[in-house]
Amino acid sequence: MENIAENLKKISISVEDAAKKSRFGQYVKIIAVTKTFGPEVVIKDLKSGVFCFGENKVQECNLKFKDILKDYPNIELHMIGHLQTNKVKDAVNLFHTIQTVDREKLAKEIKKNLTINSVAKNFFIQINIGNESQKSGIHLNECNNFIKWCKIDLQLNIIGLMCIPPEKENSSYYFNKLKIISDENNLTNLSMGMSIDYPDAIIRGSTHIRIGTSIFGNRNV
Repeated sequence: MENIAENLKKISISVEDAAKKSRFGQYVKIIAVTKTFGPEVVIKDLKSGVFCFGENKVQECNLKFKDILKDYPNIELHMIGHLQTNKVKDAVNLFHTIQTVDREKLAKEIKKNLTINSVAKNFFIQINIGNESQKSGIHLNECNNFIKWCKIDLQLNIIGLMCIPPEKENSSYYFNKLKIISDENNLTNLSMGMSIDYPDAIIRGSTHIRIGTSIFGNRNV
């Protein structure tokens, strides 16, 4: 396991430098992506001052965090993986933010399961920014109507957009594109940028970066 505290310090400096270069003046939240890592890694993160975590699977997150949440109730959990509709009931009672609202069926299921006591309060629309057939996310030609429908008709608290740019392409081009879509829809939060490209994402307006490898090192699975 890498030196988590040291890595976080380096990332924080890099985030600060990138934020100074950004013309948007945004605050940037680091989401520590702990998928496939055990509770002991989460504890190390907590001791290093990180309280915001991203997970890809509902069941894995629940098993990992259920005991930790008792001792650290101020933890903030983000769902950043593909969410199946049959997992929505559990998801809205576990995650504070769901970043991967990407289709009508899922949005309706979230609305159906939300109550005043639900943990989930904030939602991002995931945009398939490269229109890639193998990736989740609402396609570009449908995104504006979908965002308005989620906000106005379903009255979900959509606070931002999320994307994963195509691999081996210029991420900056796609970050700029997502920023334009967010501005068109009066959204202020952008979840874009991972270990490989988060400085560029911040410069182009990202408010939430999802960092795993740069904090914990390479995964074994």
